[in-house]
Amino acid sequence: MPHLHIEKFKGIQFPIVEDGISFDFIAKNVKHNDEKLIAVSAQDDKFFLLVKEEEGKSLLKTDKLTRPASIYNVHKALLSYAKAANINILASNVPESQKNIHLQEVTALKDISYFASHFPNNREMRIEVGFGSGRHLLHQAKNNPDILFVGIEIHRPSIEQVLKQISIQHLDNLLVLDYDARLFMELVPSNIVGKIYVHFPVPWDKKPHRRVISTTFIEEAARVLKVGGKLELRTDSENYYAYSYETFIAFNKISLAINKNRDIAISSKYEDRWKKMEKNIYDVTMTNEEESAELQIQGDFSFKDVNIPHAKILELNGTTKTFDGGFIHYERAYSIDNGIMLRISLGSFDRPEHLYVIITDEKASYYPSYPLKSKSNLNAHQFLNGVLHG
Repeated sequence: MPHLHIEKFKGIQFPIVEDGISFDFIAKNVKHNDEKLIAVSAQDDKFFLLVKEEEGKSLLKTDKLTRPASIYNVHKALLSYAKAANINILASNVPESQKNIHLQEVTALKDISYFASHFPNNREMRIEVGFGSGRHLLHQAKNNPDILFVGIEIHRPSIEQVLKQISIQHLDNLLVLDYDARLFMELVPSNIVGKIYVHFPVPWDKKPHRRVISTTFIEEAARVLKVGGKLELRTDSENYYAYSYETFIAFNKISLAINKNRDIAISSKYEDRWKKMEKNIYDVTMTNEEESAELQIQGDFSFKDVNIPHAKILELNGTTKTFDGGFIHYERAYSIDNGIMLRISLGSFDRPEHLYVIITDEKASYYPSYPLKSKSNLNAHQFLNGVLHG
């Protein structure tokens, strides 16, 4: 993760613009004086820089929760803040100039708001969850130019590697998203996806609730797949294969194909390594046989007036409230000019969303963007709305 080790953190007069980067406000953790968040606006990205103060030095890096799509904007924001505050940098892994021209030119990297506001549904789509090196994803996109591919990945080096190849190969039918694939599926319109690839997912043997394959994921896959569309799981983990098979077969009606050590047109570097180790490769392929109803999600994320005092809101810090089908956890509280800010997790227990809520005067708003519009998130929002409205 990009970061600067600095001699001492220095504040600035907010708001201020430096080298085209806007630093809008600062938020201070009410329980931990060593943590601060700096709100940044850079082109279309809004995110926080995180300050962690230590004895004799401080760390300045991007906030993981609001990390934007553009790594270029993160690099520029870090260096621009250091310049604006006249900070002495002790150590850095941030390049002074963007070395990879491909990352500046590429437009394939999208954030979730792009899909939430205008989901591309004018042609068949294929989705790859956790594309790793991108070898399979790039091969498929190059050989199927009339199909739109969406690659979902959270590992930054893998994302940058694929973005570079998109630019070099001039691919215009491939979009990349850094997001939780389980949440993304809830946005996809029904009956438009030809294939969903889940190749060599992390087994999560000690944390099975984090696995991609689940009853809910299979239900969403069946909804978004066209009739005849396929969900393809490919894994080298016998435990993951066994777990997935049991999860699939628990459905009352399902069409499955099982293969072992099947060769495919293109394999990842990890698969090549495992084959050399003579590990078994398992495939579970589900074929959708029914057309689904159109996706319907009603509601919005507007807030009523906030009627409870700020002191009462601060008392929520560290508490968790559960309700039918979901929860809200008030993770942290921050002071800002003319108000407070809460860091919360909300939604379903299996797929929570993490974000910030800013409260000034009697108004509340999400930062940097709305939650994903899903049933569980809308239910959680209504619960939060009731708490703040009083």
